[in-house]
Amino acid sequence: MPEEIDIYQTIKTQLTSNGFEHGAKLRAEVLRDEYNCSASTVREVLFRLSTVGLVDFQEQRGFRVPKRCAAKLIELTHMRVLLESEGTVLSMRKGGVLWEARLTAAHHQLSHIEKRIHAHGDPSGLIEIWSNSENDFHQTLISDCGSETLKQMHRRVYAQFRQQLMVADRQFDFISGNIQHHAAILDAALSGDEALTRAKIHDHLARHLKGDTLASTTG
Repeated sequence: MPEEIDIYQTIKTQLTSNGFEHGAKLRAEVLRDEYNCSASTVREVLFRLSTVGLVDFQEQRGFRVPKRCAAKLIELTHMRVLLESEGTVLSMRKGGVLWEARLTAAHHQLSHIEKRIHAHGDPSGLIEIWSNSENDFHQTLISDCGSETLKQMHRRVYAQFRQQLMVADRQFDFISGNIQHHAAILDAALSGDEALTRAKIHDHLARHLKGDTLASTTG
């Protein structure tokens, strides 16, 4: 029988990568068969996921996947800009050569995948690997900030942000811009220019601050 931590990670990945529809009801009695565990284990996992904002829970109504919401995406984007900008600048000050090397390596992998997506007719098979690599690059940006609280908050905001976009981003229409944005963030961070780095992080996320990223929204 799978460990609870494995089930938690599996459901979390599905919740942020289009494994469930927005607004869908999550029934422990049904999911237990998929994950080969007890319904009580599934409920415990769903409760944990509700504490990080990836599942909505109401008494008598159970668990649901959060609905798509343009206002929520804008709020999450503002938080990402604040946390990523501050975390990256602190990492620039504290991280040194080893942080720069890890950031360069994370960008190299992400850039390679994004260029493959850009040239591919059907990039659907690359969704999971891109998602993991994109997450790794942005987590590496703030990895040496010296604040576990900032990193924990960023992980939570980032996961909710990706969940809001899990449908809208599946066509990868934004990838050509992403290639340029990620390279610009890397160059700015390695140059040591804090103001420029903050600006490039904002530029990267600016399209989500306009309220029109989600083609259709509810909630």
